[in-house]
Amino acid sequence: MKIYKNYYKFIFIGISISTIYVLIYNIFHYSPILGYDAEAHYSYVDYLSRYLPRRIELPTSADTREFFSPPFGYLIPSAFQVICRNLLESNNLLEDCRPIYGNATQVFQSLIYLVIIYINLLTLKIFNKSKTIINTSYLLLISLLAVNYRTISMIRGEIYILFFLSLFLFFILKTEQNNFKYNIKISIYFGLIIGGIALSRQWGFLLFLPVILLLFNKQIQNKLEYLKIWIPSALIGFILSGWFYINLYLQTNSFIAFNMNRTSFSLANQPLSFYFPTYENFKYLFYKPIRPHLDNQFFSILYSDLWGDYWGYFSFTSGFLSTGRDQLIIGDYFALVNKFSIFTFLTIFIFYIYTYKKYKSSFLIKYINLAILSTFIGYLIFAISYPVPTGDSIKATYIIQGFHLLVFIASIYFEKLKQQNIKIYNTLITLLVLIYIHNFETFLSHFPLNFYS
Repeated sequence: MKIYKNYYKFIFIGISISTIYVLIYNIFHYSPILGYDAEAHYSYVDYLSRYLPRRIELPTSADTREFFSPPFGYLIPSAFQVICRNLLESNNLLEDCRPIYGNATQVFQSLIYLVIIYINLLTLKIFNKSKTIINTSYLLLISLLAVNYRTISMIRGEIYILFFLSLFLFFILKTEQNNFKYNIKISIYFGLIIGGIALSRQWGFLLFLPVILLLFNKQIQNKLEYLKIWIPSALIGFILSGWFYINLYLQTNSFIAFNMNRTSFSLANQPLSFYFPTYENFKYLFYKPIRPHLDNQFFSILYSDLWGDYWGYFSFTSGFLSTGRDQLIIGDYFALVNKFSIFTFLTIFIFYIYTYKKYKSSFLIKYINLAILSTFIGYLIFAISYPVPTGDSIKATYIIQGFHLLVFIASIYFEKLKQQNIKIYNTLITLLVLIYIHNFETFLSHFPLNFYS
């Protein structure tokens, strides 16, 4: 048994070191200016930083396409922009500070990612009543999600949703263990977290619906205590974030505005291939899963973008084919990645089902399950309401919260398997390590060093 413990510890340490290597590699080899809608995000930062630290003034639709995005994800790069322009001597401070605050933000977000993993490991340790924080199942599964490394490397708000979500899960578990007894401190904690999520990205609102739905759950016997916790929390969250959405409404007549015109919801907004791809379209999922293949296929694009880099904003990009690297063969490699990731996906999904069945009486598990459903259903409704013929609005980064929740819940029963059937557990862990090694290139930016200069 000691040999097994050393084996798990060796894998845990190995994946940890590997993750740190990936984060450092991408800081040196990737610029956020190559990310999704990067110019619009940079314009947001440049506008916001002009008025810091004296006041916060948000851009309008005339200043950036990302005007609808909450400001939290832009505060750190804006702070670095302010520091840079006060230290750098230049005739064009806004432009010359961009690569500096871009890389500084990557460093900060990489540290945040490590903190997220630590908090989730701590929550799992408490839930599983484990003696150690080492959880090889969780770390291995979360590290296999290639979308993590792109999200961290870009200037975006989703990484901050993951941070506040990790705290949310931790305090939900602590509150459940305390039988939802009212405590002013817990309401303040939840309020700060709710405000942080709401100010990070609009996708975060999909995480609030389960809290409301669980009020009507029969197992919540003391409704009053439940309301005493969440009503003050919601009020604090509104005080912290409501100003942004009120301001957005005054500008656009919508609390959840977007940079496209919304159409009335109808399944007919999207072609049948959006929901059920034809064989000719579907075959590219395991043949060459990069754009422009998988034309506007919701599930195929999400799957390819989760494990690989469907849109080519990380491994390669159509804007720089002459200076990029591996773009001629990357599609063939991603085809293999998608094939091997079937095993990873099935592992996550099967253990997600097993965990839910075994622990469905737990409030935390109920919340996570509903949060997963609300995230994916909400995002599907969004994609139908804002149809784009190219499928450009379908990106795994946008709902990375859902994938993290899936891994979190799946790792619970996966880790329990160690006690029930050590041989099967060892086999699964070993196979996932081999897949991790094979997929490793998807975690790295393939742009050559000093590409942007």
